[in-house]
Amino acid sequence: MTFNDRKDALALFILRIGLAWFIFVWAANKLFAPKQYQWLAKRFDDVDLSLMQIYLVASFQIALCLLVLFGAFRLFSYGGLAIMHFFTVLRRWEGFFDPFALSAKGFPINRNQVIDLAVMAGFIALILLIHRDHFSVGGWLRRRSGARWWQ
Repeated sequence: MTFNDRKDALALFILRIGLAWFIFVWAANKLFAPKQYQWLAKRFDDVDLSLMQIYLVASFQIALCLLVLFGAFRLFSYGGLAIMHFFTVLRRWEGFFDPFALSAKGFPINRNQVIDLAVMAGFIALILLIHRDHFSVGGWLRRRSGARWWQ
């Protein structure tokens, strides 16, 4: 592995850890404050979710975050978190057109949408560069046994 390969792998490792942590925090909060997510699902999606459903969704997201953290089943895990995050981006798209909107108290109200776009860009970059993600379980397996690039 060349010096540039190592730099690329380190950059993707850092990106992967950051993205996994970002989604993990949101997923873990579902376990700590499930009623908040019940309210959000009802308000924004007009869906009634039980506490058990919220716990199941949070557990699935946490499991995906752990797979991403270690770089295992990369196409499935990276793609899974990216699709979940894309759903969030789609639900909040109107805020992208007014990123500097302020509340009556002067607080920026669409700031999180800008963060959502940056995170989505990070997921897209991670997936596009998956073949350079050498510091991962999938990358190690590929080098060791000639496994497919998405593992």
